[in-house]
Amino acid sequence: MSTETIDWGKLGFSYMKTDFSYISYYKDGQWDEGKLVEENTITIAQSATALHYGQQCFEGLKAYRAKDGSIQLFRPDENAKRMNRSNERIMMPELPVEKFIDACMQVVKANERFVPPYGTGATLYLRPFLIGVGDNLGVRPAPEYLFCVFCAPVGPYFKGGLAPVNFMTSDFDRAAPYGTGAAKVGGNYAGSLMPHEEAVKKGFADCIYLDPATHTKIEEVGAANFFGITKDDKFITPKSPSILPSITKYSLMHIAKEYLGMDVEERDVLVDNLDEFKEAGACGTAAVITPIGGISHKGNLHVFHSETEVGPVTKKLYDTLYGIQFGDVEAPEGWIYKVK
Repeated sequence: MSTETIDWGKLGFSYMKTDFSYISYYKDGQWDEGKLVEENTITIAQSATALHYGQQCFEGLKAYRAKDGSIQLFRPDENAKRMNRSNERIMMPELPVEKFIDACMQVVKANERFVPPYGTGATLYLRPFLIGVGDNLGVRPAPEYLFCVFCAPVGPYFKGGLAPVNFMTSDFDRAAPYGTGAAKVGGNYAGSLMPHEEAVKKGFADCIYLDPATHTKIEEVGAANFFGITKDDKFITPKSPSILPSITKYSLMHIAKEYLGMDVEERDVLVDNLDEFKEAGACGTAAVITPIGGISHKGNLHVFHSETEVGPVTKKLYDTLYGIQFGDVEAPEGWIYKVK
């Protein structure tokens, strides 16, 4: 397709076929070299573990066009490490960090014309995934594996960009206390489809998941992590073994402490104590930062800074992170990988 017809400033978070993706196979205990392909489909055995037993995981990261026209990735090494933690949890082989980064670099370079121009707010989203394939029937790890990276240009995950949206707490659990919540596996997301639809039907952007053991503590905001800014300017984010460790969240924790001079804490966030926060937000690769206007819990809507205006601390966090990702703010050492 021609990129001349793309309105970069109006992109949503949806799929668009690009020119190339990357694919590599694991057989007989080792990965092959991998290659770029033009197809956007894959063929696997009907008995593959990915189809029957959910043996699969994925990642999400972005390529950013800087002001000088160069392209950069944001902390892809951390995505590679997190994928390997997911792999370990569901008995899939380790993928070398260097191979992960190289695959992402190849995909970006091969699809350079789809990297949105600087200043549009759009990015090239990369979706690496690893699945169990090959002939299998019993509940056991797959005999072979497939690693793939594809991409698509995207705009904001939630419509409206950096604008507050409201969420509601859900009675559903996102993950079990000692389950796969900390792994980025598809089953976690399949289980979230019904609660999400329920929230949207009631007029909310998504739902808030509480801890599965007691339903008293905030864990995640839909497919993103939660953070709150206390009245004395502390950056607080939930701590739990069933929360996915968001690279964006840990980047924001560093920015809050080192760039904005804030105290930072990972701890319990009680849903009945929301009035300790003057601002709140959801963060993740897809969402970046989405300000939370209010949270509805048991029929009562708690509003933070505003339902229409972004809080000043959240705005500073967003501007700093956004500036680092697009090359306008100096990044901590090792955070930026230039695509050459």
